Amino acid sequence: MKPKTLIFDLDGTLVDSSPDIIASFQETLKAQGHSEPPYAEVKRLIGRPLREMYACYAEEEQLDSLIAAYREHYPKHFVDNSSLYPNVLELLEALKMRGFACVVATTKASMMAKPFCDALGLSPFLNHVQGTDDFPAKPAPDVIFKALEAIKGEGIWMVGDTTHDIEAGRAAGLDTYAVTWGTHDAATLQTAQPTVVKNDLLSLLELLKS
Repeated sequence: MKPKTLIFDLDGTLVDSSPDIIASFQETLKAQGHSEPPYAEVKRLIGRPLREMYACYAEEEQLDSLIAAYREHYPKHFVDNSSLYPNVLELLEALKMRGFACVVATTKASMMAKPFCDALGLSPFLNHVQGTDDFPAKPAPDVIFKALEAIKGEGIWMVGDTTHDIEAGRAAGLDTYAVTWGTHDAATLQTAQPTVVKNDLLSLLELLKS
């Protein structure tokens, strides 16, 4: 029997990682001669592939160099100021005890996402960490399907903080749980028609009882 599986976005959903993502993004742009973009402006881009983020500030021929610099800089600093959102471990532990499987489906590359989850203590509660590796990023559902395939799971909920997460979850045929503390606010999230919008994670446990 396939385990009933909840799929979680990572940045902005389980982890408040924006300070370290933004710092690395700004630093790599500055190091290659670009102006430092405003913090709030970069934050609105989090959740998109790095190429799309850098394309807002640099020419196409500069993107590969910027992405390579980010991938060198960020892992050295990715837990400087990042932290779990409230009740994350409590939720994942409760889900595990109830027999649910939990996977991460993130726009981060797997080679970066897995050590990041290790460093923050998430890995013991996760059945799999799936990054976006050479296939379309959310809102395409590919990363969700890859995560479910890895554990032969039956997806039931997608939990995320952006319209891209919600659209990907809907495209994968899942119920969608939007959290309001990440990249997109409640009004923006509603445009993607999530099943529910919440400002906490533990309400998910109640939904799983129904």
